[in-house]
Amino acid sequence: MRSRRVLITGLSTYWGGRLAQALEQDPEIETVIGIDRRPPKLALERTEFVQVSDAHSLIRRIVDAAEIDTIVDTRLVVDSIVTSRSRAHENNVIGTMNVLAAAGGPSSPVRKLVFKSSARYYGAEQDDPAFFTEAMRRPHAPGTPIERDICEAEANVSDFRHKNPDTTVTVLRFANALGPDLKTSWQSYLHLPAIPTILGFDPRVQFIHEDDMANCLEHAVKYDLDGTFNCAADGVLVLSEVVDLLGKTMLPILPPWGTGLATQGLRRAGVPIQSEMLPQLRFGRALDNRRYKATGFIYQHTTRETVLRLREQQRLEPILRGAVGSSYRYESAVEEFLRFSPSVRQSNVRPAPLPPANSAPREHPEQEQLAAPAPAATPPSTTAYGSLPAREILSILPSLSHEDLRALREHETHNAARATVLRGIDRLLGAPATSAR
Repeated sequence: MRSRRVLITGLSTYWGGRLAQALEQDPEIETVIGIDRRPPKLALERTEFVQVSDAHSLIRRIVDAAEIDTIVDTRLVVDSIVTSRSRAHENNVIGTMNVLAAAGGPSSPVRKLVFKSSARYYGAEQDDPAFFTEAMRRPHAPGTPIERDICEAEANVSDFRHKNPDTTVTVLRFANALGPDLKTSWQSYLHLPAIPTILGFDPRVQFIHEDDMANCLEHAVKYDLDGTFNCAADGVLVLSEVVDLLGKTMLPILPPWGTGLATQGLRRAGVPIQSEMLPQLRFGRALDNRRYKATGFIYQHTTRETVLRLREQQRLEPILRGAVGSSYRYESAVEEFLRFSPSVRQSNVRPAPLPPANSAPREHPEQEQLAAPAPAATPPSTTAYGSLPAREILSILPSLSHEDLRALREHETHNAARATVLRGIDRLLGAPATSAR
């Protein structure tokens, strides 16, 4: 079934916004509607936003009135740093049940449901297989509240599948994501100047780049993929390799016994190691991603490449800190005016800018929906850097060290490759000027 009328739950999440932006570019998608308790954080052009709670009766009214054929649920909380235990449970379990209730039934127009889940469904234990396949059951009982929520939410989705056999149900279990526009527990952990680890353990790790994660969701909307699929990049590294690739130092200071108590002290000191990370820091986890690739999906980044992109981002952050950038803010009156007023000439409407990197933790819906507002003013991402005019970049070059200039030159060479910027860097480095491409 070709999706044409799509409803995205959790539009204010980073993943909901990224998916809406992608679907807007597909001319075969007639309608994109997003619902959430809070306004979207990414600029959208033709997506209709409805501010509504997770009450199933309200969602069902939208589904029926707009004749929605596809629902994509992006709300799942998979990181405990973002909200309280009770709110996470309400979002993950109660909220999922309400979305499923709104999507099901013989009179429902919904024929496809895509559910964004997490590899934390599998857990991480000493006797785990080398790679988890989708056919494997979780070998041990959930060890943390977040894992229990994920397992319960997936059980509800499985029950929905059995009760609605004519509906295509796609469950995507994502590995930990990294990218310039994310702030997750793993991203914050790897951002530390030195990486604390558990003494005697060097776990396997596997990541997925944020762009690949967004593309996985879009792929599931465009094609009928019934079943559960692992979404993770090719390749597995051990944590010490990740630390080396980032150019950092590994500190095996966490004791193998009483690790939880030790990390509580570190958290009070501001070190972002959450309880659900500890099994992975001890035993690691890896997913078999062949089933999703067999549907025709191609990952653009391996795990190693994802880590290297993170290193590039971390090297550029000190250079770009303080650069001027404007963030998008949703205002319903402005959006309605720009979209519907006969006075507006659409050729004069500029797309709103993307938010700066790390302006808020956006990996999970509860970060926008349930947590307190994040503090403003953080450095722009490498994505934002690409939108800076050359004259602004040239104005900050004299204040940079030679090491920062070389890092910036490498990034510029492999991306925009603006001749004026490259010549300016080369003059300060004392190298021959680079000719324009």
